[in-house]
Amino acid sequence: MAGATRGRPPRRMLVIGAGALLGGIAIAAEDAKIMINDFKFSQEPMTIAAGSTITWVNHDDIPHSIVVPTLGIRSQPMNKEQLFAFRLDKPGTYDSMRGLHPIMQGKVIAQN
Repeated sequence: MAGATRGRPPRRMLVIGAGALLGGIAIAAEDAKIMINDFKFSQEPMTIAAGSTITWVNHDDIPHSIVVPTLGIRSQPMNKEQLFAFRLDKPGTYDSMRGLHPIMQGKVIAQN
């Protein structure tokens, strides 16, 4: 399977329209959402448990994308009410930014 290494599941990235109800994928209550609104992240920094999925939701009228340089993650541009989700398996501090507007930055802290 592309993106998988022996013994490890592949990293999962997705961009989904909100009307798709997350494409049938349930986001657990312990997982986190960061809202993008007025060119800002709703919570900064966001602290989650390692192994959790973090979901960014674009509430702005213009497209945004998410970039996490240390992990090589770059979402597709998200239109209003679209989502991007990623599971952070390893503990650490990850700087994120909006790819289309790199001056807007955030931070996610994954802890054991």
